[in-house]
Amino acid sequence: MRSPREIIIQPVVTERSTTLGEEQGAFTFLVAEDANKIEIKRAVQELFDVKVKSVNTMRYRGKLRRVGRSTGRRPGYKKAIVKLVEGERIDVYEGI
Repeated sequence: MRSPREIIIQPVVTERSTTLGEEQGAFTFLVAEDANKIEIKRAVQELFDVKVKSVNTMRYRGKLRRVGRSTGRRPGYKKAIVKLVEGERIDVYEGI
């Protein structure tokens, strides 16, 4: 079994994710591409000592970028939105 720090890469701190956290108790993380919802739920519960209600995941493909004649691709990533049980909270500014 992988450690929680291998599954949860970093929190996503944007205006939208901060609003989600304050209003709905949902927090956003970048996660390992091969992690499933069960692994993500366990990792968040172990790292932050909270109860997780649900996990939604999304995969993003990297965008094509061009500089002059050379073309490349930004890396793709997987994002998870984790909803917590009522009354639970994570302080994402503490870091992982």
